[in-house]
Amino acid sequence: MDKDIMDIVEKYELIYDLHTHTTYSHGKGSVEDNVRQAFNKNLEFIAISDHGPGHLFYGINRNEIVNMRNDIERMNVKYPKMNVKLSVEANIVKSGNGLDIRDEEFEEFDFIIAGYHYGLFGCSCIRNWLWNKGIKLGEDRLRTSNTEMVINALRKNDIAILTHPGDKGPFDIKTIAEVCAQTDTLMEINTWHGHMTEEEIKIAADVEGVKFIISSDAHTPDRVGDFKEGIARAIRAGPDLKRIVNIKEKGEK
Repeated sequence: MDKDIMDIVEKYELIYDLHTHTTYSHGKGSVEDNVRQAFNKNLEFIAISDHGPGHLFYGINRNEIVNMRNDIERMNVKYPKMNVKLSVEANIVKSGNGLDIRDEEFEEFDFIIAGYHYGLFGCSCIRNWLWNKGIKLGEDRLRTSNTEMVINALRKNDIAILTHPGDKGPFDIKTIAEVCAQTDTLMEINTWHGHMTEEEIKIAADVEGVKFIISSDAHTPDRVGDFKEGIARAIRAGPDLKRIVNIKEKGEK
């Protein structure tokens, strides 16, 4: 990392991390493992946001949601200085409400985050996987279809964060950013996936009202609170860092 950028990055600290995974889906650590790491890094709060139940390989078991909630409540008692929330990283699909979370399940979670992933039916999974492997045939149609799928999910649901926009397929970031601004949905700079990229941040930042959030997308407890590369990416892209909602300058109240 360029020294000038690193000097700026070192002036900041992360306030909260709302995208972390546990053994309830694809993560390697327990809820308490993640919370303990957040506590040790002096985060104000953390969310456990395991993969939505529609994922064929590592979605949460709907029957486990009650156990997840019990874990969250236990952590809030054990770590009273921490604010621990239960979320879910819902998967964006084309049918129904646009997510693999049923309407009646929204109340099970403190808030919903959502993103596009492979491993589900009804979301052009194979076409996007092939595109990502370099087979670009029909790219414009796929971009239009993907973008409409994301926009539909954003407009039909109260989504707090759109996770790693631009990942795993072609998307019209400007159009998605415009809808995120309208729906008050944060656009995630993910330090695990590499999206949003610098170019995607630049495109989104040109849309008035768009705000960003940095997430670790931690699948192992040691990565909870990882944020510096996300700030560096934002610095290179150029938007005002005050548009990133979960960082602050050290010493700032």
